[in-house]
Amino acid sequence: MKTNLHFDCLSGISGDMTLAALIDIGVSPQLIRDGLASLNVADLKLHVDEVRKCGFRATYIRVEHPEQHAHRHLHHIEDMIAAAGGISESAKTLAIQIFRCIGEAEAKVHGCDLKKVHFHEVGAVDSIADIVGVSIAIDSLHVDQVTSSLIPTGTGSIVIDHGRVAIPAPATAEILTGIPLAFSEIESELTTPTGAAIIKTLASSFGPPSAMIPMRVGYGAGTRDLPGQANVLRLTLGQTHAREAGAEHIETDQVTLLETNVDDATAEQLADVAERLIAAGALDAWQTPCVMKKGRLACIISVLCHEADAPVMQNLLFEHTSTIGVRRQVLDRSKLARKAVEITTSYGLARGKVVTLPNGAQRFSLEDADARRLANLSGKSTREIHQDAEQSWRAGSAM
Repeated sequence: MKTNLHFDCLSGISGDMTLAALIDIGVSPQLIRDGLASLNVADLKLHVDEVRKCGFRATYIRVEHPEQHAHRHLHHIEDMIAAAGGISESAKTLAIQIFRCIGEAEAKVHGCDLKKVHFHEVGAVDSIADIVGVSIAIDSLHVDQVTSSLIPTGTGSIVIDHGRVAIPAPATAEILTGIPLAFSEIESELTTPTGAAIIKTLASSFGPPSAMIPMRVGYGAGTRDLPGQANVLRLTLGQTHAREAGAEHIETDQVTLLETNVDDATAEQLADVAERLIAAGALDAWQTPCVMKKGRLACIISVLCHEADAPVMQNLLFEHTSTIGVRRQVLDRSKLARKAVEITTSYGLARGKVVTLPNGAQRFSLEDADARRLANLSGKSTREIHQDAEQSWRAGSAM
């Protein structure tokens, strides 16, 4: 069995919410206090309380320390963490990775070298305590995998040291590049730079939780009260079965499936929208005959794509079919490890792919476009081209 930790970020994520949820899930507050004490920050205290958010119980943490006005550089923070004797080396490494994630984003936003980045809000002692505390807690749980829901940022604007900015703040927006976001119309900063850096550093995938046996659930409260929902971060600690033999050759990810039913399109129109979807980056697109209400023969148009491409695919379905509704779901996907290759056949160069099966054996397939191209040039059938390519690949792989 392996241990999985899933973040449910319905109300966003921040450093204090994460640390509070980890304590709520069972990490000892004293373990965190002992580690923070070794940072040698005078009069630093961690307060842990139980609060109610929209009627739900949650843990709330507050870091107390004398007011400080110094703006720290990355090396100052790294030196502080490195010198902390009460923190394990693996927890120190994780904390520094999170700070570097923030520093690299700040450097890009402000157009300066990483060494010259001033850590303003994130350099405050409470944020240092949040990141180091989270790192100590994660290290103590010995989790094998961290996953997360999609991340909401909120809407509106906030005021930072550089003035008023749109939500997400510039550093947060930069940190969240490459991470799927969830829509939220709440006018508040739901995800902070610290929270964004924590989840980007920890999580290996984003979407619904993977299949697991939940063992413990923890709730960390944010400071503000949100309209219509509890401002809490939920963590689920669970166990999953270890991967079977040969699983190292299987890759996993998540994709989005869009579907709609159409009962008044011609075959030509269906073919046209499929071509448009593929050209726009869909992983696959297909049609399935069905019978709709009132006994009408119809067609289900299905589109498989990455989550980031889903809005484009949805718009194409609305614009090039008569549908007025599109269904969406996020799917877990397993796929064989593969690599692109180029081989020399008896009829010229051709492209293909090699996949590795769970038992370690390999399988070759020729790109259909190249098979047809070489068939036209040589006068041979595509079947003969495929056979020759298979033999050429086997001969090359045996060398």
